[in-house]
Amino acid sequence: MNSPRPARKGANPPTLSLAERDRRWVRVRKLMREQNVDGLLVGGFRAREMYESYVSDDYNEGCVLFPLEGKPIVVTWAPLRVKRAQWSAERGNPLWIDDYRVAASATPVAELLRELGLAESRIGAVGLRSIAPTEWYGSIPAAFWMDLVAAAPKAQFRDLSEEFSQLMLVKGEEELAQMRYAAGAAESACRIVAEIAREGVGEEEVFAEATAEILRHGIGLRYPMIVMNSGPHTLSWGPPRWTTRGEAPRTLQRGDLMQAELMPQCGNQEAQVQMTVALDPIDDLSRKCETVARASYEAGLKALKPGITLADLLVAMEEPLKTAGCWGYTPLVHSLAPHFLAASSMVNRENVNLNVRLAGPPRAVNRQCVLEAGMVFAFEPNACLGDHRVNIGGTVVVTPNGCEALNDIPTRVTHN
Repeated sequence: MNSPRPARKGANPPTLSLAERDRRWVRVRKLMREQNVDGLLVGGFRAREMYESYVSDDYNEGCVLFPLEGKPIVVTWAPLRVKRAQWSAERGNPLWIDDYRVAASATPVAELLRELGLAESRIGAVGLRSIAPTEWYGSIPAAFWMDLVAAAPKAQFRDLSEEFSQLMLVKGEEELAQMRYAAGAAESACRIVAEIAREGVGEEEVFAEATAEILRHGIGLRYPMIVMNSGPHTLSWGPPRWTTRGEAPRTLQRGDLMQAELMPQCGNQEAQVQMTVALDPIDDLSRKCETVARASYEAGLKALKPGITLADLLVAMEEPLKTAGCWGYTPLVHSLAPHFLAASSMVNRENVNLNVRLAGPPRAVNRQCVLEAGMVFAFEPNACLGDHRVNIGGTVVVTPNGCEALNDIPTRVTHN
């Protein structure tokens, strides 16, 4: 007989108040005045960073029309998204914006601009030229944009993706509470991964249990949820291939490194961790990469404080790689919510050959910024030697006097 299911405790993630809405709207309108625009089109669509949620505390795969003066409008693609919001409000969850509209194309969105008095005004577009993982070409659909410009020929549009993303970086206390909750869910999932990542276990089992543990916290995961790979040494990295094609998940073996990047989000506050489990014995090159990655993590914690630049932080974190002869495959550190600032190291890459054909030069976007208290970063130091790579790290908050690490388990390699 199956044992009875334990009584449900219920998840209770932190929420955002109307006071937080008002704080954000003041900041957004200050930005609008500085940029001399009368309105914003804040895109959500299929953007990984869900920009529209910053002004609506909601994600409807559409956009928000946000005037400098007056009430904003949420635009979505189907009535079911509106009914979802209404049902949430009926259950006691106040909506930040009361006015939801359904538009099957961009042409009626142009009519909404006229309704707001913005049809011949200066309008900032958020998402047009946004650059983040999986939205390298922007996140506003081309068909929507072409139709909108044609239907609102007198509007003066300009891209404000960079400026808006910069605005989102510094968190308020309620946002930090959500970030800590997401990081706690990630820590709990890493504990599960450390327990089950053993010889004979399939990648799909690790993926399923990690995802389930995060969902038990009553929150979601940012696309692509979990990046994962396993093997004795490989530079393969990304969502598991078996999640998008017919391919058998790999079975863990002795000598493997099982490496996974978990991306839980509470509201739109995303934490990230880099969880690596070694199924001992692993080889000497992997051991060296492990030591260097941990040294990079510790150097970052020591350096991070308000007033330094992102370049300063990179210099500190890449020093262990430089002295050990290692190189970094992915950024050593990047911002969270949004994934906007990224610092990739170029040390010891002179003779690296990935055997990948490029159509044009790579597009490196190492934005520079003076770091402030309230910013949140994913520390993900990775050290490579040939095709050996070890990646560790967790979520770190910039505090008034230094920094606060929100994770522990994924900041070291777990040995099983």
